[in-house]
Amino acid sequence: MKLPTASRLIIIGVLLVAVFGVRSDRGSTVGPVSLPFSPHGRIGVYLTSFALTKEGTLTGVLAEARKGKINAVVVNVKNMHGEVTYASNVPLARAIGAAVGRIDPRALIDRLHAAGIYVIARQVLFYDPKLAAHLGDSDPWVRPDNPQAVEYNLAIAAEVAALGFDELQFDYLRFPDGEGLGTGYADRYAAVNRFLDAAREELAGRIMISADLFGRVMWNWNKKKIDPIGQSLEEIAARVDFVSPMLYPSHYNEPMYKDDPYRVVKEAMTAGKARVTTPLRPFLQAFDRDIPSGMSLEEYIRAQIQAARESGADGYLFWNPSCDYTALYRALAD
Repeated sequence: MKLPTASRLIIIGVLLVAVFGVRSDRGSTVGPVSLPFSPHGRIGVYLTSFALTKEGTLTGVLAEARKGKINAVVVNVKNMHGEVTYASNVPLARAIGAAVGRIDPRALIDRLHAAGIYVIARQVLFYDPKLAAHLGDSDPWVRPDNPQAVEYNLAIAAEVAALGFDELQFDYLRFPDGEGLGTGYADRYAAVNRFLDAAREELAGRIMISADLFGRVMWNWNKKKIDPIGQSLEEIAARVDFVSPMLYPSHYNEPMYKDDPYRVVKEAMTAGKARVTTPLRPFLQAFDRDIPSGMSLEEYIRAQIQAARESGADGYLFWNPSCDYTALYRALAD
């Protein structure tokens, strides 16, 4: 029996969705999703390329994954030193000495995938000392409206998407901080959005896209667009698949937040979820900076986890700059 044309088109569409992924109604890239590598409900840790040169780091992650404590990792593919941590073939990366070849991403991904671990590539964008020096700037920042910086980062993103990562996470997707709140920043918000639009077009259907944002972007005053960094929660969320606000309690000045990790995460997540429907997968603090007196790091971590769960986080990630997650694994054991 020959199906009607409309029915045939529906079936073809379903097959294309299953194989290639689609774009959601809000326009963000939805990458191919096949179990066990769904992006949802991921609990992960951040790993530097230096940490991954130590066999004990990876075997430790795999051991904790077998225990069911974690099921994702975030791996630096371009870091704050301006290094592209794998053997990149992007001409400019090679020309400026950025391609250091410290990790073998395909071998790493194969090993992690075999353990059921979702692999996120972290790409630092516009804080780039190597590119800045190449452009003749003494400041390590390059502007998100600099065409060469945009083209360079898009080329790296496209290369990363072809390596087999499940998700590409953009960090330092912003202008530098420190100028104070004010007005006249519309061009900065526009530049950040233009970069994401270009990335979506380049990466459509190839890889999930996420963005790390300052934790303060979650608060309602962010709607006023008075922040010099140029990050709008609504506008960025409309262009990515996941948002990862960095909700580190130690970064707050107010004692009511700095000394209350539960409150920081709960209030920030509640405010953010009221503004966007894009899944929020926050970065939580797994390092011991400014832990309140009488509270262990394990208790500090558990308080953040409780708040993230209660506020509807779609998984969460943990940041420790030295990649020492001993306390985290103890916290997750309870």
